[in-house]
Amino acid sequence: MSTDQSNANETTRSSAPTGTAAPDPTPDAAATTGPAATPAASGAPTSSDSGATGPGPSADRTETSDPVPAGKTDTGPEQPPESGSAGGDDAEGGKTEGGEGGPAKDGAAKDGPEQNGKDGGPEQNGKDGKDGGAEQESGKDGKDKAAGDAKPAKPADPFAAFAPAPEVVPGRARRIGRAVGRRLVHEWTLAGLGALALAVLMTWPTLRYPRHTLPQDTWDPTLQAWQVAWSGHILLTKPAQLWQSNAFFPETWTFAFSDTLLGYAPAGMIGQGPEAAILRYNILFVLAHALATVGAYALVRQLGAGRIGAVVAGISFAYAPWLLGQAGHLHVLSNGGIPLALAMLARGHGWSLRHGYRPERRRSGWAFAGWLVAAWQLSLGFGIGLVFAYVLGLIAVVVLLGWLVRRILRRPRQQWFGFRLLLADFWGGAVFAATGALLAIPYFKVAELHPGARRTAEELQNYSPPPGGFLTAPPESLIWGDLHEPVRSGLPGLPETTLLPGYVLFALALAGLFLSIWTVRQRLALLAAVLAAGVLAMGSRFFGGTWTYLPLFEHLPGWEALRTPGRLMIWVTLLLGVLAAGSVSAYTERARQISAAERVPPRPGPFLRLVTLLPIVLVLAEGLNTTPHPVVPVQPVSMRVANGPILVLPSDQKTDQNVMLWSTSRFQDIVNGGSGFTPDRLAEVREATANFPDQASIDFLRNMGVRTVIVLRDRVAGTPLQATVDLPVDTLGISREDVGETIVYRL
Repeated sequence: MSTDQSNANETTRSSAPTGTAAPDPTPDAAATTGPAATPAASGAPTSSDSGATGPGPSADRTETSDPVPAGKTDTGPEQPPESGSAGGDDAEGGKTEGGEGGPAKDGAAKDGPEQNGKDGGPEQNGKDGKDGGAEQESGKDGKDKAAGDAKPAKPADPFAAFAPAPEVVPGRARRIGRAVGRRLVHEWTLAGLGALALAVLMTWPTLRYPRHTLPQDTWDPTLQAWQVAWSGHILLTKPAQLWQSNAFFPETWTFAFSDTLLGYAPAGMIGQGPEAAILRYNILFVLAHALATVGAYALVRQLGAGRIGAVVAGISFAYAPWLLGQAGHLHVLSNGGIPLALAMLARGHGWSLRHGYRPERRRSGWAFAGWLVAAWQLSLGFGIGLVFAYVLGLIAVVVLLGWLVRRILRRPRQQWFGFRLLLADFWGGAVFAATGALLAIPYFKVAELHPGARRTAEELQNYSPPPGGFLTAPPESLIWGDLHEPVRSGLPGLPETTLLPGYVLFALALAGLFLSIWTVRQRLALLAAVLAAGVLAMGSRFFGGTWTYLPLFEHLPGWEALRTPGRLMIWVTLLLGVLAAGSVSAYTERARQISAAERVPPRPGPFLRLVTLLPIVLVLAEGLNTTPHPVVPVQPVSMRVANGPILVLPSDQKTDQNVMLWSTSRFQDIVNGGSGFTPDRLAEVREATANFPDQASIDFLRNMGVRTVIVLRDRVAGTPLQATVDLPVDTLGISREDVGETIVYRL
């Protein structure tokens, strides 16, 4: 061994245990310089200390496999140093500073380790680089042995197979698919689809022959099918003439003779003619049930109940037995906007019955949307919309008083309303109030022009249900209809006095007074609200209504038009549903607690789960119906070709409602019309044309401007027209023509 090499070894052995840290090149530096340097922590033994205990590479050494530089000869893998050998970078004090190819001391290159071109190692001690980076072998002939550039290949990790697979970045199509999938399984998507499917099943066979049949009867439904068709038609053609409909010619403001269902006008813009009107009505009939279910579900969920309790409340609200008697009144069934608007307003204000007021959950957008839904609900009619408006006003007063009391008694810890929420309430309330005011103007005009349209206390008495009405189901109820026939025969004002909300609902609400997620104070408040709404629903039957309904009937604006107090059962049913949801939710939570010790995750077992679903099944069973679906009379051909103004005889309330539907092909002016009252002029027309055709009736109609009279042969039986329709008209100055099953007279 040469003297220089011996000196180098001695220097390495003596310097290795010192506290000077060896350079720790990064992988980038190692890849640049060739053989990787052996890392050594400051103040710890270097790799030469490890090598002193025996042969083999240091356990702290980072092994890399460096490629052979271009133009170099690969000498094979680096040989492990024998006992007493030192790391290559520690020789002769030629240590480099820094971990990333920093400048080397004692003649090393400034810009990084310089490669010799022969051995590929860094040049050290100012020499030609022959010995730089090569390890010494003890007991050998002293010749330099090149270590080579490449290190031993790292053995495959046997545990790599168990490592997680690299995450694949999804493409745009997959991201869109995942987003759609998340929306489809969202609670509200499932609630909407479930409510729609349930509505189709519970109202079947409404959609079996949707162009030819109507639920309940062919009288009021045909009137309401005409209303939707008229609003859509006139808003597309002459919006300014909305309230001057083609019926009740020559009266004015005739569209305000009944609740208008104006909120359904967009649907009326699709299709034309009686068949389209019938199809449209049947679809709206089904959707109204679905919206009622979703609205009540959303409200009870917002109040803090569980999903199963909310389902019970939604189903009981939409399919209560008493509503089966209202199947022919779409404006009564279209009540889903009430709970939905309340749910959105509560969500927007960060309030729930169970958790109270949480300002961090305020959402001004939800509040504004709630006001819009409330305005839409009001546009469907004042029959149930007027009471809803007063309820919203009462809630606003209670909230305002509560805020004032808190300000007076103690300083509030947190602000009740943010600026955005105040703006949302201001503008949303303004939209709601403006909608109500604009819709009320035509009704005030009608009341001024037709004093007979005002409701009287006698009418109110006839439609006020006795206490037994709350336990009596209408004949359309599958379970209770026949059983309650003896009781029902003694009730006045049918079907407005059969008001059973459901025995199952009664039982669940009663249980909710004792076992519930609501507090005792909240239960008592709900019970008081149920009793108050029930008393008002009795009208003048509760001790004459002297201190209950009659003061409202006589003094509150618009209330005198509500002759059917039993429709306040909407509020009784909704409040009972909230109480019932409290008890069902409490039972469901208790079942989950029982299962927590036995199942992971803590969810009810099969038996408990079946029991928690039992209230849903029972409420659905009480909502089953036998509602008839009669075929609508076919439109006479003459109604499609005759020019107006037209009078169709015989004229009565039910026939005129069919005539209104038949006029939807061309919307000619017609004298006929059906509504909640009969105008004086229409009553005069019916009396004057009892013996048509005769000279007196012809002169009367000509003075009114009527030019065409259509007589329905299939409806004259039992009327004076049966004896006169076949008389000659040559001397009367009119023409007569048989068109199908009708006789057309042109005046």
